[in-house]
Amino acid sequence: MSQKILSRKIAPSPMPAEISVVDLIDNYFTAYNSARLREICQLLSREVMQEGVTVGLSLSGAMTPAGFGVSVLAPLIRNGFIDWIISTGANLYHDMHYGLGLDLYASNPFVDDVKLRQEGRIRIYDIVFGYDVLLETDAFIRELLRAEAFQKRMGTAEFHYLLGKYVYEVEQQLGVKNPSLLSMAYQCGVPIYTSSPGDSSIGMNVAALALEGSKLILDPSMDVNETAAIAYSARESGVSDVEGKSAALIIGGGSPKNFLLQTQPQIHEVLGLEERGHDYFIQVTDARPDTGGLSGATPAEAVSWGKVDPEELPNTVVCYTDSTIALPIMTAYVINQCAPRPLKRLYDRRDQLVEKLRHDYLAALARSVEQPVEVKAPRQPVSTYPCGTPIRSR
Repeated sequence: MSQKILSRKIAPSPMPAEISVVDLIDNYFTAYNSARLREICQLLSREVMQEGVTVGLSLSGAMTPAGFGVSVLAPLIRNGFIDWIISTGANLYHDMHYGLGLDLYASNPFVDDVKLRQEGRIRIYDIVFGYDVLLETDAFIRELLRAEAFQKRMGTAEFHYLLGKYVYEVEQQLGVKNPSLLSMAYQCGVPIYTSSPGDSSIGMNVAALALEGSKLILDPSMDVNETAAIAYSARESGVSDVEGKSAALIIGGGSPKNFLLQTQPQIHEVLGLEERGHDYFIQVTDARPDTGGLSGATPAEAVSWGKVDPEELPNTVVCYTDSTIALPIMTAYVINQCAPRPLKRLYDRRDQLVEKLRHDYLAALARSVEQPVEVKAPRQPVSTYPCGTPIRSR
């Protein structure tokens, strides 16, 4: 057998009474998904969390209600290990509870939900909190969104930046020592996008204000262009003469995963610009690939879409486990092994990056007009509906 196949001898030794997180992962995560988690930790620390790599994080699942926005993601942002984020709106909504000083409690998943409802309590599996937590958060959002700064069309990065600004101010007033995800992203200039802005309590409050005549409109086209511009510019963020790289760090799956990965097809398929795909694809998921859903789709499948550089498949790892197990372990390993990186502050550079993308797209469009691509005639006779839409004859 080749040396590559026999790459790591399993040499077990008894677990010591005291052990560091690095020694635990490097020496005792030997096989199956523990080995995949070890590979993720080592790939992150040795290659991804280095200067010159632009790291995009997608976040799904109920991570922030469990406190991971404060305990795990905020430290990663503060240390420069996350450059931009795509999250479900629910994660950002529940993150705000902590920034507003509201309380959530650890419970168990076997409580009586009818009794909880009667007592005015909400349950997220084994997390319980009062219904008033939702009402106070909603009231804060609605009061905030009535401000003049929100009375315009904007992308979700600007929207979340403004939310983070005011959450940060509340944290300062309340003396909250550990900042929330939104607050830390605001402080560090990390843009946060939401692929489905109407699909959360934040979006529900935006919709309610629309009934009052609010002029706030969240524009998804701005998000598509800004995220594509970030991915497009990643090659130019290298150190000295070394070309920069792009990393996709995917926690869970769903719409945020697709929105992160679609940046590459947007660049080469839609805009006609040269791009080879993300250099690193790292995912923690409990979704199976054989059901055909995007959440479980493998890096190899992503290559066929141009989402991942085919030459970088060795730099792709998927660990099939609970994100609440993997993410704290990954964070502890990276913070232990890697020096903090300079903040890229991509939020501050959005207009510049989009302008670069627009310039190159229009130039490519002009060249395509000068040298039109030959389009072959359809193989079957075609007729049309009255509106002009072609339909194939049977």
